[in-house]
Amino acid sequence: MPPGSVQRNHVRVLGRPDGPTVMFAHGFGCDQNMWRRLVPQFLSDHRVVLFDHVGAGRSDMDAYDFGKYSSIDGYAGDIVEICDELGLSDVVLVGHSISAMIAAAAAAARPDLFSRLVLVAPSPRYVDDRSAGYVGGFTAADIDGLLDSLDSNYFGWATAMAPMVMGNPDRPELGEELTTSFCRTRPEIAHQFARVTFLTDARALLGRVVTSSLVLQCSDDILAPVEVGRYVHRHLPDSAFRQLRATGHCPHVSAPEETGAAILEYLRSTAPVPLSIAS
Repeated sequence: MPPGSVQRNHVRVLGRPDGPTVMFAHGFGCDQNMWRRLVPQFLSDHRVVLFDHVGAGRSDMDAYDFGKYSSIDGYAGDIVEICDELGLSDVVLVGHSISAMIAAAAAAARPDLFSRLVLVAPSPRYVDDRSAGYVGGFTAADIDGLLDSLDSNYFGWATAMAPMVMGNPDRPELGEELTTSFCRTRPEIAHQFARVTFLTDARALLGRVVTSSLVLQCSDDILAPVEVGRYVHRHLPDSAFRQLRATGHCPHVSAPEETGAAILEYLRSTAPVPLSIAS
């Protein structure tokens, strides 16, 4: 019998056993360890669920299926399986970067499982769509070049790209940490997950998400500019928007106190009313 989702995804459950459940889903090139600076803010009052996407961290690498994980739906299915296997309900699902869209897909498929979503630096589509007036931040040629560079020399690409993604050049140790995380990913898996990340168009998915959501927008984010965060906010049926002072694409790493405080403020609110209105 193949391993269950808890084993396959190296699930860990921490914090208060009878507290409300918060699940954290990491982005491309990362694993659950990237949440370690933020998680302590939740442990006294919440049950915290951490996991690695299959192909990342300490997940079961033998379970990686190139067919299943060719779209965000495969990853979203794993999140649903984890919730079902652990008997979870009313889950607050926090997704970073591509996992923001994976979280949206999971909530659209099984809205009964999730009470709220927190979408950290989300982007439903990285490629601009001029015909629709959509600004994703990159041209198709930009993304083709990025993927070609990744394919030709993944470790060189990771070394150059990770510090730019992290931002905060005055704190080079953060970029070095993300570089190390990128380089732990098997190149063949990174090649596919990068395509899922940068070629997905999840715009149509947003309107199917009935779960109340918080969009956490970073400042000076080279991957997800502010126009993208505001687009996500406008197209989710029930969402709040918060722009962080944190710069770069990984505020849970570079500014965990601010990021955690924003999430907790949202969760403590009696109703998920917008914290900021998109212009």
